[in-house]
Amino acid sequence: MDVVISGSSGLIGSALVRELATAGHHPIRLVRGTPKSDEIGWDPVAGTIDRDALEGVDGVVHLAGAGIGDHRWTRAYKAELVRSRTVATVVLAGALAQLDRKPSVLVSGSAIGYYGDRGDEELTETSPPGHDFLADLCVAWESATVLAEQAGVRVAHVRTGIVLSGKGGALKKQLPLFRLGLGGRFGKGDQWQSWISIDDEVGAIIHLLTNDVRGPVNATAPNPVTNAAFAKALANQLHRPSFLPVPSFGPKLILGGELAESVLFGSQRVTPSVLQASGYKFQHERLEDALESVLG
Repeated sequence: MDVVISGSSGLIGSALVRELATAGHHPIRLVRGTPKSDEIGWDPVAGTIDRDALEGVDGVVHLAGAGIGDHRWTRAYKAELVRSRTVATVVLAGALAQLDRKPSVLVSGSAIGYYGDRGDEELTETSPPGHDFLADLCVAWESATVLAEQAGVRVAHVRTGIVLSGKGGALKKQLPLFRLGLGGRFGKGDQWQSWISIDDEVGAIIHLLTNDVRGPVNATAPNPVTNAAFAKALANQLHRPSFLPVPSFGPKLILGGELAESVLFGSQRVTPSVLQASGYKFQHERLEDALESVLG
């Protein structure tokens, strides 16, 4: 397959490029600036893309967007989070819709933030969206693919959970404290965390490229855990204690209240119903196995 990938330099995108190449496929990076070999140029802010270079590709994976936890959620940065996802998605989906030889599939990024803070409720792809900023962002993000869908491109929205990798993401940020024996649960620790190993995140995306699945797809492992259980499992993997809870005022002071509440203290108990029903076999169903794989 010839597969075009936006956000190819990120944690998920770079792993996806490597895995596609290893499997004998042809990954093509969608990049800003002057493209090199195996790259296609675009500028989502300006609304431009090399449409001719997209002709005849087999699939597209769209992962581009500003980092959710990279900065405090000022009004300006929240606007950037929305713009970097919705505008870029509209540009890409619109270009695909105008092709004479369209790709058969667009796998477009989303997140389990779609569901908002839902306590102990078990969430599947049919669950309604939440009512906070992240939920509104994900709704708008997914809606931005409409031009491609109307043109007959199969679109799958991959609602990704917490991606476990020793090379980046939320886990890497936690490792220094846990390695010092200072890590622990956030607040009461009863909030649910829906996670997925980097291997399964990439595997799920490739599964969506090659199987007739469309619509929302939860990219989370089958066994979500509470934050307290996550902290204990991570500490055990590192052979360190985990008895110091992190009071809620600390992260809120550093990150800002809204960001901390959404990302650290929000609860989403998500199950990958569509992935499982479509035959995807997880490499890591248990948190302990996933941590052993990414950190061992």
